Amino acid sequence: MKPPITGLLISLLLLHFLASQTAFSWKKDEFRNCDQTPFCKRARSHKPGACSVIVRDVAVSDGHLTAKLVPRTLPEPGHEDQSNPLILTLSTYQDGILRLKIDEDPSLHPRKKRFEVPDVIVSEFDEKKVRIQRVSMETIDGDATPSSVVYLCDGYEVVLRHDPFEVYVREKSSNVRVISLNSHQLFDFEQLRAKKEGDDWEERFRSHTDTRPYGPQSITFDLSFYGADFVSGIPEHATSVALNPTKGPGIGHSEPYRLFNLDVFEYLHESPFGLYGTIPLMISHGKSGKSCGFFWLNAAEMQIDVLGNGWDSEYGLSLPVEDRIDTFWMSEAGIVDAFFFVGPGPKDVVSQYTSVTGKPAMPQLFATAYHQCRWNYRDEEDVEHVDSKFDEFDIPYDVLWLDIEHTDGKKYFTWDSVSFPHPEEMQKKLAAKGRHMVTIVDPHVKRDESFILHKEASEKGYYVKDASGKDYDGWCWPGSSSYLDMLSREIRSWWSDRFSYDNYLGSTPILHIWNDMNEPSVFNGPEVSMPRDALHYGGVEHRELHNSYGYYFHMATSDGLLRRENGRDRPFVLSRAFFAGTQRYGAVWTGDNTADWVHLKVSVPMILTLGLTGISFVGADVGGFFGNPEPELLVRWYQLGAYYPFFRAHAHLDTKRREPWLFGERNTELIREAIHVRYMLLPYFYTLFREANTTGIPVMRPLWMEFPLDEATFRNDEAFMVGNSLLVQGIYSERAKHVSVYLPGKESWFDFRTGTAYKGGKAYKLEASEDSIPAFQRAGTIITRKDRYRRSSTQMVNDPYTLVIALNSSQAAEGELYVDDGKSYNFLQGAYIHRRFVFSNGQLTSFNITSSNSGKPQFSSECVIERIILLGYSPGPKTALIEPGIQKVEVDLGPLRLPSSSGQSSVVTIRKPNVRIADDWTLKIL
Repeated sequence: MKPPITGLLISLLLLHFLASQTAFSWKKDEFRNCDQTPFCKRARSHKPGACSVIVRDVAVSDGHLTAKLVPRTLPEPGHEDQSNPLILTLSTYQDGILRLKIDEDPSLHPRKKRFEVPDVIVSEFDEKKVRIQRVSMETIDGDATPSSVVYLCDGYEVVLRHDPFEVYVREKSSNVRVISLNSHQLFDFEQLRAKKEGDDWEERFRSHTDTRPYGPQSITFDLSFYGADFVSGIPEHATSVALNPTKGPGIGHSEPYRLFNLDVFEYLHESPFGLYGTIPLMISHGKSGKSCGFFWLNAAEMQIDVLGNGWDSEYGLSLPVEDRIDTFWMSEAGIVDAFFFVGPGPKDVVSQYTSVTGKPAMPQLFATAYHQCRWNYRDEEDVEHVDSKFDEFDIPYDVLWLDIEHTDGKKYFTWDSVSFPHPEEMQKKLAAKGRHMVTIVDPHVKRDESFILHKEASEKGYYVKDASGKDYDGWCWPGSSSYLDMLSREIRSWWSDRFSYDNYLGSTPILHIWNDMNEPSVFNGPEVSMPRDALHYGGVEHRELHNSYGYYFHMATSDGLLRRENGRDRPFVLSRAFFAGTQRYGAVWTGDNTADWVHLKVSVPMILTLGLTGISFVGADVGGFFGNPEPELLVRWYQLGAYYPFFRAHAHLDTKRREPWLFGERNTELIREAIHVRYMLLPYFYTLFREANTTGIPVMRPLWMEFPLDEATFRNDEAFMVGNSLLVQGIYSERAKHVSVYLPGKESWFDFRTGTAYKGGKAYKLEASEDSIPAFQRAGTIITRKDRYRRSSTQMVNDPYTLVIALNSSQAAEGELYVDDGKSYNFLQGAYIHRRFVFSNGQLTSFNITSSNSGKPQFSSECVIERIILLGYSPGPKTALIEPGIQKVEVDLGPLRLPSSSGQSSVVTIRKPNVRIADDWTLKIL
């Protein structure tokens, strides 16, 4: 039994950790590299052609293709337990999705069942299964054994090559490969076996020992993307969207991209080191405009090499030179449960992936607005002061956040009775202005017998166990802590109930939740996390599910808020850790960044990559979490952050206060204007969130997603699209005088502030204005705005709209507007307004694009359109006619933005048409 540890020692240890956070930006020695990770080191030593299995016993069973992978030759004496047949299953699904599973044969009674990640694949995905009816045989490349070929979807088929073993998807008409697994024969599957005398399975890193009771169990394979110029995805890394090679000629010593959720503060940019979350989805793209994707559903640690051109020469080989990118995937445990997505466009791949793991949740409207946070607002008086200052300086905001210091001794679901004695009254004051509050709830539970949460969890046996079977005891903010076993549905359900008003005293309907430290972070654990041999429900080792721990915690918290409101309102929960499927439960952010220009710049590719892998609702801490930003950096960050899908400012405990009004009158004005831009664009953002909710296509997109044939966009991480209509270019350097902007496509672009037109397909050197960063509306699009500024988004609900129509070379444009009650799930029953606006032949028409609502709840709105702005339209006509009603309205020149300011161009404006957003109507310019 461990001796008791005094409160003083707890305090000293936590102070030491805090000091280390502040003093050191990157403690490299805390974390393992590939050479210190045995499965990675073993895998990287494999040579092409080393795969020893071939395919036998192919059959069709229950609509799947099944086969066995057996050794090509008899095993060496003593290695018979590594030569048992593996079971392979191929399944096909609608929209061009192939699923491949490879696992040990359960009929041979392996030492334990290998872990398959539950509750990630959505139940409706099974309904998309296309039963395999027959298998044709074909001899590939002169093989001695014919291969099996099955239909995947129109234009594509799957080839299971028998000897050598390989799986690939090809275009049916040309036999051109799209994506392949094991083309270079690097597949290896370490089977579970009995420990023999002399085996040393323990792994040691620093002062920690991993007992590894089941021994080596890693899986590796090569994966090739054909017709690819680059690959992207596999977050989370502070790197470019297009992943750089990690192995090959001229690269030198480089680490693979690591996928292992860790608490890494002040992370390095351009590093393959894994950060807070993991999504094992890779997407390729090429100059043909085509994309494809690959997703491995596995929650164990992964390492992935992107192999540079000529990588095979290191092995004395010379593979055929093709337009292809090879990658090498390594995992410590689990099974092969892989999905191939044929695209063919980048949006298709994201939609296919989110049909497997779920579409992003539709957020409440307030959550898409501006959030104000720091560690920590001290007390209720501080909260009231900050809230009133936003009003005093005419800066809107929607959410005020409280970090760990609001609790009673870091016991979550509690309030510090001295600093926050009246939490409900505090929240009601915010609610009166249409505002909300978020409090933090982390996964570590303080081991304090007087704490009812700990006492109940302990008595019920709800904690993760250590390797000896005792409750795991680690260190985090409260000191000695234990961690709930979120793999168990029973425990997740119990946790969800903690958010009821009866259990979370002081909470109200406007209180929402922030899950931090849920990688999980353990200050005294190996690599600042939980030991891999810790035990979860069903005897699952932590190594097998590590990357999904935070996902289950996020899921249970989101379900808790859903239960609290009896399923009526959409929950808002922010999580730092994430996994495939996280998009169904809320938002994430890029973690503990730093107040410097490099972190401002890298925030863009980090957010874009998360969007490509399904998570649309994401942002970075505006201003940087660590350090004190200079006013110019802070202003530039607000100007960029206003276009992040999740827009929150946040700061570390040790930083100076940095609310928007603390940097002088001019900087306050600039920050206010940046936040106003976000509120003006809330209708556009909300419409994009609905698009993400129905299609999976992200709110914030790399340029090549909208311009897939334009090679100049492929490696441009400094600019991005918000939806299909807005292009934003950040300014990432101090005292910048000019900024280079590339505007893709053949159509024009209109400056978002001035309306000035620029031809597409060119790069421009523009003057860097302190007032804003460059943003442009794409010709051929219509953007909806709200131009009246209120205290919060809630107070804007009944305000009128402005349409900004940017005409293309055919004098045409179109766009959409989605509106619902901004809060409930009634939209799922059809209670919403969804309009398409089309301008063509001098006429603007509003179409209803909702499905039939007969017998379903209705949503109505009296909101009207008070201004219509035409960009790229020559002034001339003075009137327009609205039908039905035969109402005439003025066409005149007016400012692009309200209130009007000096330097603004006059643009063609239709004043006060006052047509309802819910109605069908036509406006014809006479």
